[in-house]
Amino acid sequence: MTIDPRRQLADLPELVLGPLRGKSDSEWEHGPPGKWTPAQIVEHLALGLTLSAETFQKRRSHAPMSRRRRTPAEHVAWFFILVLQWFPPGRKAPERTTPPPRIDRATAEAHFLSGVEAWDQVDRALMPERRANLFVKHPRIGDLTIEEWMRFHVIHARHHARQIRERVGLGDEPQAR
Repeated sequence: MTIDPRRQLADLPELVLGPLRGKSDSEWEHGPPGKWTPAQIVEHLALGLTLSAETFQKRRSHAPMSRRRRTPAEHVAWFFILVLQWFPPGRKAPERTTPPPRIDRATAEAHFLSGVEAWDQVDRALMPERRANLFVKHPRIGDLTIEEWMRFHVIHARHHARQIRERVGLGDEPQAR
């Protein structure tokens, strides 16, 4: 499947929050033992969106950059995630994107929508001028451009949208568009 991340970022609220529409606070805030709740998943996505968008905005006046060489592990992670669009199971989220043990629906939802808006601002402020010369390091994949980060966020959201759908009893596949 080809992903146009600039267009699909706008679809993230429907992809992630759509399955939760009409669900009670209780359904948002409870999950299987040892697993994140839907609210925690939404917050995890929000943290990733927000942190990466903020970093790009902070670097907007930075001189043109070059991508650092990827390590072998980063090459493997890049292939699995950005090419195959598959997240190996059992990987822990980086600490900065780990949601708190308890988070309420309203907070997670607002934070997520704010993160999506932050990426819209990155797109408007930095594209296309900084397309190939501004990088932010992903903790597993290495340096990514703005568009690569957008692609990552779309793939990452699809991965977690399946988990949300499972937790609220809608199956594991997001609705086709």
